[in-house]
Amino acid sequence: MDRLLAMEMFVRVVETGSFSKAAREFNTTQPTVTKQVAATEARLKVRLLNRNTRGVSLTEPGALYYEKCKTIVRDAEEADSIVQLRQNQAQGLLRVGTSVAFGRRVVVPLALEYMRRHPQVQLDLSFEDRYVDLIAQGIDVAIRMGKLADSSLGARYLGANPWVMVASPAYLKKHGTPKRAQDLSAHVALIYSSVVGDEFWRMHTPKGDPVTVPVSGRFRSNNLSAVLAAARDGLGIALMPRYVASESLAAGKVHQVLGDHALPEQEIHAVFPSPKLVPGKVSGFVAFLQGRFDEGWWDA
Repeated sequence: MDRLLAMEMFVRVVETGSFSKAAREFNTTQPTVTKQVAATEARLKVRLLNRNTRGVSLTEPGALYYEKCKTIVRDAEEADSIVQLRQNQAQGLLRVGTSVAFGRRVVVPLALEYMRRHPQVQLDLSFEDRYVDLIAQGIDVAIRMGKLADSSLGARYLGANPWVMVASPAYLKKHGTPKRAQDLSAHVALIYSSVVGDEFWRMHTPKGDPVTVPVSGRFRSNNLSAVLAAARDGLGIALMPRYVASESLAAGKVHQVLGDHALPEQEIHAVFPSPKLVPGKVSGFVAFLQGRFDEGWWDA
C-alpha cells in the first residue's frame, strides 16, 4: 500500500478516534486499517497510537507525525483539485492550428470571440497549409478540411465547406458563360495548386451525373486570395471554397458559374491529440465551434 494512502488512513483514525470509522470512509475493513497503521509503526520503529477499549489516543511521536501527515494530505488534495479544476475549465494557453486562408478569414474572428467570452484563455494561433503533427508541434486543437484518416486522434465534426465556381462579369462578357461542364475546356482556368489533381475539375450535372473536365490556364497559385484576385481581375474562371468568394459574390465583383452543377465540398473537423481526458480549454473551444458551420455559414 502506498505511503500517502497510509498517511491518509492514519489521519482519519486520529480524527475519528476509531479504526472502524476510518475503515468505512475508505470502503475497506477494520483489520486492513489496523494492519496499515501497525505497518507504519513498524517501519518507523515507534508507537504512534495508544489503543484501549475506549478508543485511540496519540503518543508524543504520534502527535508530531499526525501534524506532518495532515499537512501532506491537505497539500495532496489541493494539488488534485488544482489539476482537476484546470482540466475542467477553459483557462491557460490554447494552441490552435489551421490553414492560412480558412484561418485568416474564418477562424480568427471566431477565436477572438471565444477569447472575449473566456478571459482566462491565452491563444496561440498558427497558420500552416501543410500537414502538422499535433503532438510534435504542441498543438492543442487543429481545424482540418477533408476526410480524416484513421488515427488515434480525437475529432469532432463541425460542418461542410462547399466550393463554388466564379468569374468576373468582364471575363464572362468577353468569353461567354459556360452552360455545361464540358464547356470549361474552352475557357481559361485559374488553378488553385494545393488541390491534388488540380488539372481536373470534378462535379455533378443537374441530373446528378458525375463529370470530370480537364482544365488549363496561365495562372496557378497555392494561395486562395491570389486566385480570387485573378478572377476579379478578369483573367479566367476559378474554383474555390465558397467562403473565399462570398464577399466578392455579394458585391458583384464575380458571378457564379455553372450554379446548377453540384461541386465537391469538404468536411470540417476539429482535431486534438487524444479522445481521452480532453482538457477543458480544448473541449470548451470545440464546443464553441460546433454549430458555427451550419447551412449558410460562409455568408455570415
